[in-house]
Amino acid sequence: MKPTLVILAAGMASRYGSMKQVQGFGPSGETIMEYSIYDAIRAGFGKVVFIIREEFLDMFKDNFAAKLNGKIEVEFAFQELSKFVGNRQIPAERKKPWGTAHAVLCCKDIVKEPFAVINADDFYGRDGFEKAVSFLTAKVSKDNYAIIGYELKKTLSDNGSVSRGVCNVDEEGNLVDINERTNIYRNEQGIITYEDEKGLHEVSEDSSVSMNFFAFSPNFITQSENYFGEFLDRELHNPKGEFFIPLVVDKVVKNKEGNVKVIPTSAQWFGVTYKEDAPEVKASVDKLVTDGEYPSNLWA
Repeated sequence: MKPTLVILAAGMASRYGSMKQVQGFGPSGETIMEYSIYDAIRAGFGKVVFIIREEFLDMFKDNFAAKLNGKIEVEFAFQELSKFVGNRQIPAERKKPWGTAHAVLCCKDIVKEPFAVINADDFYGRDGFEKAVSFLTAKVSKDNYAIIGYELKKTLSDNGSVSRGVCNVDEEGNLVDINERTNIYRNEQGIITYEDEKGLHEVSEDSSVSMNFFAFSPNFITQSENYFGEFLDRELHNPKGEFFIPLVVDKVVKNKEGNVKVIPTSAQWFGVTYKEDAPEVKASVDKLVTDGEYPSNLWA
């Protein structure tokens, strides 16, 4: 059974200010998602599931249905605030989705095979997908998952600070915990730092970070459902509270419910965290096409 690729595309893109998920960056108008799907197909994925808000369904079908027809199976899952909340009353001020782990939970009735999860607006590179397929077809199990770990220095933006989940691993490459670091940037001395309530701290540029590229068995969806109830009991009335995948992964590890391998990749990540990133992303894609990594038209 071929693994499935799940794409997180239901976010509001608040910092970017537009539907960056369907903005074209390639020579023929390809979105970043299309490069991920192209890499996934040639790596060996058999299905792609777009997690979206239902009002965007027609737009996504218009953008992707014809291009992907006959190349990979396509399904859609809808992330809605009312899903999996039971009889709890959702506060009126709650507008944004519950977060990435809730998005994966919304795939419960669709995804029954080993799967990878990625962001819609991140360019991960071919190596990440090949390593994910290798893990998902040979090593994944009910209690054995993986994170594709990127080098921190290859995930920064020149246009502002970023937030990254810094992975702490043991000698065998197993995840010990994920520490969410905010306001990460390279300072004037060339040192990468992050900021928290205690001030500035240096962090190694070679640190392995999670870019929301995970490899799971379907059991992770069950675990997410179990922990979502706990999250709601704690955060229901916090309009900014989010149920993130790393939160569930961290609980799985600390509660000894599973093991998570951190699989390193040296691939260069790039994404559109800020509008100012867009020209740089386009230039990076153009160079990859010029270097022969991708055709000038992915689906021709």
